[in-house]
Amino acid sequence: MNRKKSICCPRLLWPVVLAFVTTSFSWTSLRAEQLNIVTSTTDLASIARSIAGQHAVVRSIGSGSEDPHFIQAKPSYIVMVRDADLWIRVGMDLEIGWEAPLLDGARNMAIQEGGPKHLDASERVLRLEIPSGRITRAMGDVHPQGNPHYWLDPLNARIVAKNITDRLSKIEPKYTENFQKNLVSFQESLDRHMFGKELAAKYGGARLWSLLLKGELYSFLEGLSEDGSLGGWLGRMTPFRGQKLVSYHRSWIYFTNRFDLIIIAELEPKPGIPPSPSHLAEVIEIMKTEHAKAIILEPYYNRKSADLVASKTGAKVAVCPLSVGGGPGIKDYLTLIDFIVGQMTKVL
Repeated sequence: MNRKKSICCPRLLWPVVLAFVTTSFSWTSLRAEQLNIVTSTTDLASIARSIAGQHAVVRSIGSGSEDPHFIQAKPSYIVMVRDADLWIRVGMDLEIGWEAPLLDGARNMAIQEGGPKHLDASERVLRLEIPSGRITRAMGDVHPQGNPHYWLDPLNARIVAKNITDRLSKIEPKYTENFQKNLVSFQESLDRHMFGKELAAKYGGARLWSLLLKGELYSFLEGLSEDGSLGGWLGRMTPFRGQKLVSYHRSWIYFTNRFDLIIIAELEPKPGIPPSPSHLAEVIEIMKTEHAKAIILEPYYNRKSADLVASKTGAKVAVCPLSVGGGPGIKDYLTLIDFIVGQMTKVL
């Protein structure tokens, strides 16, 4: 009986082995066909995953918890981008201190600036704070092409998603239909988060964005005979329109511009320059005069200065990450903006 069992068992296992080999081969083939996308920040990675879907493996150089201006071009990062099918950067000189050595070291000509597999995600985005006149280092960390933190405006995230879709469709045209479907899905989800499910479903995100950009959204909603309640991020932030606040660094202008908040000062005397006692004293007086009751800063900055100013003015401090992965539960672009909106509604 033992001998019979030893003969029969292998035969019984053949279907299992065959199924395993077939599955493994299919998975290996799928991985081989996937695009290798590398992004400079986690925000771009999140949007790229939404568009590429199963057709790509997406990785990010940044983790979301550090200052994206000062990432170090480590050898492991060079290896990461060496075989990239697409490199996506924020642009507007955000990566100016570390992108060039990273790409040069990778020796992948296709992902060099101007190459077919190099995408500057800032194409066509709404740009703010483009300086005029001569720019010098005495002005601090000023970007000639404008403030580069544009992804904090949900409208720009919509545009970035379209930029990524267009480039992926050129690189892998056979998946264009899938990329386009994923784009529509991402934009519709973003629109529901921005305006509320009911409003976005009834009027469509494109129309609502158009009305908002023209300054006509609120009058449009007031003129509706049926209920036109504004929901989503915009609905949550609307009660605080026109309120004044202070930021640590000039990272938040896109967010405050989109939600009609006013930044009256920064704790940094100049971009990239640490706060000085004399400058903090000026900020305190400005906040008292303007009745500003909120301070916003990123987790990687020392909040000692913010707490000092808050203690002198009665303001509340909101610590908000700039990027996906910068805090617990912030797993994608939508949860990032949701977190920031939640923190701002608390301090305002």
